[in-house]
Amino acid sequence: MAQKRRSVLFFFSTIAICAVLGGLYGPRVEVASAADDDGIRSSFKTFTKAYSLVEENFADPVNPDKAIYKGAVPGMLRTLDPHSNFFDPHDFQILREDQKGHYYGVGMTVQPRNGKTIVLAPFNGSPAYKAGIRPGDVIVEVNDKKTDNLSTTEVADMLKGPRGTPVQIVVTREGLDKPLTFNVIRDEISRKSVNDAMWVKPGIAYVDVDQFNENTGKELEDSLTRLGEGNIKGLVLDLRENPGGLLNEGVAVADHFLQKGQTIVSHRGRASAEKTYTARHGNSGRDYPIVVLVNRYSASAAEIVAGALQDHDRAWVLGDNTFGKGLVQTVYPLSENAGLALTTAKYYTPSGRLIQRDYSNVSFFDYYYRKDTATRNMQDVKMTDSGRTVYGGGGISPDEQFVPKFDAFQTELVRKYAFFNFTKHYFGNREAKLPKGWVPDEKILTEFHDFLLEQGVKFTEADFTQDHDWLKRTLQREMYITAFSIDDSRRVAIETDPMVEKAIDAMPKAKALVDNARKIVAQRMAR
Repeated sequence: MAQKRRSVLFFFSTIAICAVLGGLYGPRVEVASAADDDGIRSSFKTFTKAYSLVEENFADPVNPDKAIYKGAVPGMLRTLDPHSNFFDPHDFQILREDQKGHYYGVGMTVQPRNGKTIVLAPFNGSPAYKAGIRPGDVIVEVNDKKTDNLSTTEVADMLKGPRGTPVQIVVTREGLDKPLTFNVIRDEISRKSVNDAMWVKPGIAYVDVDQFNENTGKELEDSLTRLGEGNIKGLVLDLRENPGGLLNEGVAVADHFLQKGQTIVSHRGRASAEKTYTARHGNSGRDYPIVVLVNRYSASAAEIVAGALQDHDRAWVLGDNTFGKGLVQTVYPLSENAGLALTTAKYYTPSGRLIQRDYSNVSFFDYYYRKDTATRNMQDVKMTDSGRTVYGGGGISPDEQFVPKFDAFQTELVRKYAFFNFTKHYFGNREAKLPKGWVPDEKILTEFHDFLLEQGVKFTEADFTQDHDWLKRTLQREMYITAFSIDDSRRVAIETDPMVEKAIDAMPKAKALVDNARKIVAQRMAR
């Protein structure tokens, strides 16, 4: 199974931001009526008195920003729903960077591991990549400041800065006795939301949308133009692990594949009027079959796209139930560059089904980390254009369930970062190069086998033999990141991904779906 990101845990660190990006910057929504005024004044008076008591009598001096921004406001929002959120100035800035799809820095992903900040991968062509920083390098100093006791977020902030400014990064690398020092010049780092667009089979194209930022619609258009959309006989649209993003960009992506005038999504709330988004441009008659890949980490705008294409019988949806995030957040800028994201409405697919999963009787932890993905509201039953039954209240249910499973040995290797650790060990004192088209041979697999034993990973020889091909493919993908780039690794992953292979096999189902829907709609219009 292709891992589009180094860890699915990344989803839970981005859903809070991307959930907000799916909302709108708009006029303030007036929700309080005159009848509520007395209750509001009374509650506010109680809060003010409680805060005054704390400020006057707490054992240590009270930091107002911490008490209000980190305590009172987030605490209030947590009583509402899982996605209303408060952003302090730092988090609000990250939100805006994600919206714009670029920032200024050195261009690499880092992650905390064993109390240290470790490089996961430099972005292809970034200053960090050109400097020679590798996956597995441990960042120990930035501009002469040691990173001990600093969080990964703090280290990442130190690496960012104005374009053209220098930053000195000191790392330790396995296999080397002395630290390495890199003097890097910061630059603009573009984060493409459409990372991969390629042919996976003659006539069958593959496009991967990672999230929805300000450039996604244009990136999709450019990618399909580069491939030559007129030659596409079938498309695999990958929305797995896509946590969402800007609503308008999700609408733009769906618009490209639907007929002009078809509904894409609508939203309405207690104090906000219903608004419907329709395809303004349409697909210009390009009705090639589409298979959309989704999983439990596809959320928000990704669910809007999948739901719209499914409701109009435009695509065959393959994978697992999506996350079920269908709440609209309106973002209100506050003083001192902070922001408040408040849920003001709910999303509905073209057939009228609710995307949002029920959160009323579960903890927020269970809501985010749920194990049961096959939830649906049997009271929210709708029909697609051709009359197929679909359900609301539990994200988007795929037309065909397919979730590749790891066996116990595979799960253990992924959990212990075995491929990542072996790769940094292998290249530690070697040049980070491999021949073009390199595939692990039996010698490398034997080295990996022995490395696992040294690391105390428990397995049997039967386990290793049974998973031989999977080990080979996964090792190839991991080692390509260091020897070539993360982009090259992704391409290899796509070519060997069982879900992509399943999508290719399902293309006739997608074609039959489009043909049948066209026929049924034509018959209705003829009556």
